[in-house]
Amino acid sequence: MAASSNRITLGPLVAAIDQGTSSTRFLVFNSKTAELLSHHQVEIRQSFPKEGWVEEDPREILQSVYECMERTCEKLTQLNIDISNIKAIGVTNQRETTLVWDRRTGEPLYNAIVWLDLRTQSTVERLISKTPGRNKNHLKHKTGLPISTYFSAVKLRWLLDNVPEVREAVESNRALFGTVDSWLIWCLTGGACGGVHCTDVTNASRTMLFNIHTLNWDPELCRYFGVPMEILPRVRSSSEIYGLMKSGALSGIPISGCLGDQSAALVGQMCFQDGQAKNTYGTGCFLLRNTGSKPVMSDHGLLTTVAYKLGRDKPACYALEGSVAIAGAVVRWLQDNLGIIGSSEELEQCAASVGTSYGCYFVPAFSGLYAPYWEPSARGIICGLTQFTNKNHVAFAALEAVCFQTREILDAMNQDSGIPLSQLQVDGGMTSNRLLMQLQADILCIPVVKPSMPETTALGAAMAAGAAEGVSVWSLRSEDLNEATCDKFEPQINPEESELRYARWKKAVQKSMNWETTEPLSNGNGEASIFSSVPLGFYIMGSMLMLIGAKFLQPS
Repeated sequence: MAASSNRITLGPLVAAIDQGTSSTRFLVFNSKTAELLSHHQVEIRQSFPKEGWVEEDPREILQSVYECMERTCEKLTQLNIDISNIKAIGVTNQRETTLVWDRRTGEPLYNAIVWLDLRTQSTVERLISKTPGRNKNHLKHKTGLPISTYFSAVKLRWLLDNVPEVREAVESNRALFGTVDSWLIWCLTGGACGGVHCTDVTNASRTMLFNIHTLNWDPELCRYFGVPMEILPRVRSSSEIYGLMKSGALSGIPISGCLGDQSAALVGQMCFQDGQAKNTYGTGCFLLRNTGSKPVMSDHGLLTTVAYKLGRDKPACYALEGSVAIAGAVVRWLQDNLGIIGSSEELEQCAASVGTSYGCYFVPAFSGLYAPYWEPSARGIICGLTQFTNKNHVAFAALEAVCFQTREILDAMNQDSGIPLSQLQVDGGMTSNRLLMQLQADILCIPVVKPSMPETTALGAAMAAGAAEGVSVWSLRSEDLNEATCDKFEPQINPEESELRYARWKKAVQKSMNWETTEPLSNGNGEASIFSSVPLGFYIMGSMLMLIGAKFLQPS
């Protein structure tokens, strides 16, 4: 009897698929209290076929979603919660990751090219060379974005140029393009047997094919990238019924919310007012500031993006965004590539044991630098090393690097808006590191506020799904939204020390610039010459002259 009454008091439930770069999760929330009831997570493998290339298997992504759904439903049943109370499902996803698949067979035509993949650098350079004045911001007035390896259109262009199966499928009208949200919604609503091919405005705004003013695919942009419009998904709002689940325990439930992960976190943090901002610490770091119903173009290296459109008849809201490619990924690098830590928890322990980087600075520009520099030639460096430096100082410098990169974006955002942010709302996996959060407050010189329930990305997708017309089990009226309990980290160092450390970081960033060039100097036979390195050339020539001189100067 108690179990039965418990099920009744829960009220309607809403689920969310959170498909991120390193893992997939399925989470179920109480729509009346926003309480997380149960979830399951599955890691996603990444492959690195060549230096700078990052891929994932679309089939594995899809299978991970099914596995997470199944396991979460089992956990709910064990908790005596009736899964028939789930009234809607939202989808949130890694945004610019690019897929092409066969509409007839449902098979992917190539691996998913992940957002931080660098293979398209030569494609980007070729595209920029076609613009007046070789201007990477040539399309910004329509897209809000610079021409960069980051965005989906250049990845799609690479697939069309380099993968015969993709080209042939496009020519025979069999190809469908999408980001991860489109792939999942198409598969979950029937796939080759009537699956819905759609995306939402937030994901579309990250492709470089979408006009953020008209909220439609743009024919001129599609011509610029050589992309046929018939392979593109239909653009919908972030909150409406797209289709029904076609298989599994949740068959028949509507998929009714869709937001790119950073927009979902903005909604989950309830940043609905102009000027509110949040920073998500995941594989990368993404700071979004709500700018209201008008797109604000940045003069300081930030992106202009669609924040959300919560209903077909609702206005779109926009955001300024600063993107950092490497945040949580640096933890994985220290663990998997260098082997100096065994886990993210150990990283915090190592850093806390010294409490300083001892003058060591780490710029993790593994994929170049994103905002505010947009410098693909940058590469990672660790500098300021002495004989005293040990792995604990490097661990501390790695955490500081995440905070310094956020500070650079916040400075740019404050300059663009003219109104300094008074506090920063944060979420994402890395926020469980309390040392990192305190460092962030110290380096920003403002409070950092972390909600007690950190799953804000999934919560945002659930909110959008539950609020959709035809579902209407989640109210987004400000008076109905629950106030989240929070942890607050206040700055604990004086601003002068913060500024000194930040100035040294900026010096380190300059050292990382222009490290990589796409075309090494050649000796005329198509081979890179040892003399293409000026210092090396001087060294070799100098050594030869010293040897010759030594021979002639030997006493007879």
